[in-house]
Parts: sequence; structure tokens; C-alpha cells
Amino acid sequence: MKFISLAIPDVLLIEPVRHGDARGFFFESYRADLFSQHGITLRFVQDNISSSVRHVVRGLHYQLDPHAQGKLVRVVRGVVFDVAVDVRRGSPTFGRWVGAELSEENCLAMYVPPGFAHGFCVLSDLAVFHYKCTAYYAPAYERTIKWDDPAIGIAWPVSRAEAVLSAKDAVAPVLAEAEINYVFSPAR
Repeated sequence: MKFISLAIPDVLLIEPVRHGDARGFFFESYRADLFSQHGITLRFVQDNISSSVRHVVRGLHYQLDPHAQGKLVRVVRGVVFDVAVDVRRGSPTFGRWVGAELSEENCLAMYVPPGFAHGFCVLSDLAVFHYKCTAYYAPAYERTIKWDDPAIGIAWPVSRAEAVLSAKDAVAPVLAEAEINYVFSPAR
């Protein structure tokens, strides 16, 4: 596997070595030893799968400490534009975002550490999205930031008119008004 740092180095793209022939393909999607060698030492405790249609935007979601989640995300079917936003108070990259296209064809995964809000936009007719999480879902600690907050400035490949949002995401606060209790620590 290749571990590729993005513009915010704590967020990584993981490119597997894909072995294929006329029957199809095979690749390792997770190996604890390789992930640990690249600084991802948190234990994954929950897996989730979502299915969404074209132009659905999910996010930007995060959980407050002490239930902050790291996520290893991958597209099983379709194509999405995946985004991570740094919400660690005191971080030199607070409020900045990174994004990448994840698809069933490129087999890329993104590691989104605790202290980041996460979201994605579906670019194909249908997308099936897999999340490995480092903390259990804790509804009382879940928070959302407005997907198109101009202060963050995400270059989404969908317009406001096209975006399909959940009721919760449609009324999310902007980053400046969001409840955030995650504090940046270089040792974290």
C-alpha cells in the first residue's frame, strides 16, 4: 500500500496494490501493521455502509471529544468527492480542507483522523460508501457544519441547487458557530 499525505499531512490517501486478471481483482484494504507504520495506531471499532444517489452531499459530520472518530473511508461502488476539514482548535490548518475523488475504479481510501469533519458528494448515479471508525457512533456528541460554508470554501463539484441534503445537514451551522471541543496537540 502507498500512504500519500495530502495538503493537511494528518489526512492520508491510501492506495492499495491491486492484483487483477480476467477473473477480476484482489487487494488488501486494511493491514494493522502497515497502518501503524504510517502513524495510524487507533483501533477501528465500528464499520458503516451508506448508499446514496447522485448529488447527495453528506456532511460535514464529526463527533465531539471524548467520542471523536477517526474514519477510514472507501467507495465500494460508484464515485464520490470526499472531504476532510480540520476542526482542531489551535491547529495551524484549522478550518482548511482537503479532498479527493474516491471510486470503485481507483480503489483509494482516505484516512480522516479524529478532530476532522468529514463529508462527501456523490458523482455517480449511485455510490456505496464504507467507513471504518475508531469510536462508536454517539448521537449526543454528533455535530454538523454547513457543507458550503464560504469561510471553509470547499470546491464542491455540485451546485447549491443540485445538492441533495438531509434535514440535519440543511440547517447545520457554519464553522464559526459550530460547537467544537477538540484541541490540537502535535503529539496526538
